[in-house]
Amino acid sequence: MPRRARAPKAVVRPGRGARVTDLRGTEGTAHVRELDFPARCLVVVSGLPGGGKSTLMQRVVPALDRAGAPVHRIDSQDVRERWEAGRLGALPYGLLRPLVRIAHYRGLRRALRSGDSVVVHDCGTVAWVRRWIARTARRDDRELHLLLLDVPAEVALSGQRARGRGVSGYAFARHRRAVDRLLARARAARLPKGFTATVLLDRRAAEALERTTFG
Repeated sequence: MPRRARAPKAVVRPGRGARVTDLRGTEGTAHVRELDFPARCLVVVSGLPGGGKSTLMQRVVPALDRAGAPVHRIDSQDVRERWEAGRLGALPYGLLRPLVRIAHYRGLRRALRSGDSVVVHDCGTVAWVRRWIARTARRDDRELHLLLLDVPAEVALSGQRARGRGVSGYAFARHRRAVDRLLARARAARLPKGFTATVLLDRRAAEALERTTFG
């Protein structure tokens, strides 16, 4: 029997037309394999702790854009793991946390100054970081996009247990309120100041995504 032709892989280009691209809970999600961003773009990935932000970034963010320029993946989780694997790794994380944060923000500063594409992990509660990135985007005439993961709280909590790292109930409640505010703004097409466009993903859409490209 003749082999059935595979359906073409769909490519979504955020910001080309609609300011909000909602890939949650739709049949079309199964065919969206790629998000194609402009060169030198800044992308903020936000959602609940344990919701899959770091996993998604590790899986779909490339090392280089189409022109061969670096794409910087800035995730505080990567910084934490490097510190914990180093000489000070035996210290309680409460003592390491300030050092991890300083190293994380230094890395973000270097990436933003490079002029290359940058993908940044965002917990949703640190609004000043988004404002900092937005100022950089305006100054350098670069597009700024929000990639927002919308997963149920119980799924995020399960993800925390699976990785053996969680946040306090108080901190998780703060994260939920912050993400809910971002979702409400996206539903009303009122993006945070300075943002070009938003892509909304649920767990199914995030798992279907295979790559992001730049340029």
